[in-house]
Amino acid sequence: MHDLAALTPLGAAAPKTLQIGAVTISEVVDRALASVSCRQGKKAAFDAAASALFRIELPAPGQSAAGAVWSLIWTGPEQWFAEAPFASHEDIARIVTDGLGDSASVTEQTDGWVRFDIEGAGVVTLMERLCPVPARRMGTGAATRTLMEHMGCLVVCRSKGRHFSLLAPRSFAGSLHHALTAAARSIA
Repeated sequence: MHDLAALTPLGAAAPKTLQIGAVTISEVVDRALASVSCRQGKKAAFDAAASALFRIELPAPGQSAAGAVWSLIWTGPEQWFAEAPFASHEDIARIVTDGLGDSASVTEQTDGWVRFDIEGAGVVTLMERLCPVPARRMGTGAATRTLMEHMGCLVVCRSKGRHFSLLAPRSFAGSLHHALTAAARSIA
């Protein structure tokens, strides 16, 4: 009998971090992720429950918000991704469902997505090589969807000009990592 072992989206036992020139590319696996949608006709109840649970303002279109525990990323009209530390929120969908009740539809997303964080002085140049997002103008908290090397991604600016998170379906992990490392090498 073999013990089962969790693997990162890149297929390793531990997340990968690479330093290439002025860019650090990190596979992030310590965050739980759930999609949250306000149910029709439940906006007032949803807003009150979300305020109590997340303790941050719901981000507007094209924005994200970060608090002490939770981060929220706007993904569409009355829709967000909710992020929290995996160690304390492994069952994030249940936690969010319990907090929002019947005012929301919640779906577990942690294992369906890969997240890479890119940091450093070269990240804007790297982003400009990979996608049409105006990375140079994105302020802290900006969030948008884009195509990166033909892959649909969600881009979150964590710190203007210095730190971005890229979220994509987990099946794109290897391809996205390759695109990031190739672009980083081209500017190193």
